[in-house]
Amino acid sequence: MLQQTQVKTVIPYFVKFIKKIPSLKILSNTSEKKVLKLWEGLGYYRRAKNLLKASKILIKLYKGRIPKKIENLKRLPGVGDYTANALLAIIHNYSYIPIDGNVKRVFARLFYLDSNDKDLNKKITEIRKQLPNNNIRNADLAEAFMEFGATVCKPINPLCFKCPMSDNCKSYKRKDFEIKLNNKFNKIKYFEANIYQYKDKYLLIKNNKFKFLKNLLIFPMKEVEKNKFHSSQNKKINIKMSNMNMRIVLNKKNKFIKIKKSYLLNKKNIKDQILPSFTKKIFNSVSNYS
Repeated sequence: MLQQTQVKTVIPYFVKFIKKIPSLKILSNTSEKKVLKLWEGLGYYRRAKNLLKASKILIKLYKGRIPKKIENLKRLPGVGDYTANALLAIIHNYSYIPIDGNVKRVFARLFYLDSNDKDLNKKITEIRKQLPNNNIRNADLAEAFMEFGATVCKPINPLCFKCPMSDNCKSYKRKDFEIKLNNKFNKIKYFEANIYQYKDKYLLIKNNKFKFLKNLLIFPMKEVEKNKFHSSQNKKINIKMSNMNMRIVLNKKNKFIKIKKSYLLNKKNIKDQILPSFTKKIFNSVSNYS
């Protein structure tokens, strides 16, 4: 859940998930539909599917235990370098360090490293190997670096007066706290969504067209040119998804058409369906749209 999602957002989902699915073995026997329903609203639904697949592998091959070798961990669906290092450090107390944006910033400032260096992760890993390793608090150290970057060594206005490492911080000594990051901009894309409605029923399709929200229910839609979007007189909405700002024009239709793998969904039954927040936002926008 913490992959690409902030802790404060994850907490209520995690608590609800653990209440319904309290163990790895129970998870491995849970239907994908139930897992996706509990995940509903968190986005990046592939993570939920990978979690379910990984649980089955862990039960079958590792007797429900988390592997202690990084190469075995990285064979699990959805587990890359960051997650594998986090598991080895936090669960097994090994001297690994999960390198996220917070950890990169802390190390870049402490050792005055170029944050845009393509080998930055390797350099951080090498520095970590040189840090004290008493095999007692490696897990605490890994979590401390992540938390420290989020609460003290912040991107803007770092709290250096609270920092116990400021005397050894090369950036602090140079009075240089700028961390140059690659400019990540949100792409603006334009779409038309066709709203086929009859009374309280809406037509949805299983998305096999777009890379986002794969295999989930969305309104029939297509990407359009900017000029076509702006020339439309129909209602328009904006939805942000990952690194994309979606500009969507809503084309209201009063007749149904035949579309392969389409579903008729009654507005009253929305709560019972597995719908991404994206689709729900469009639902909310069209509910009073005439």
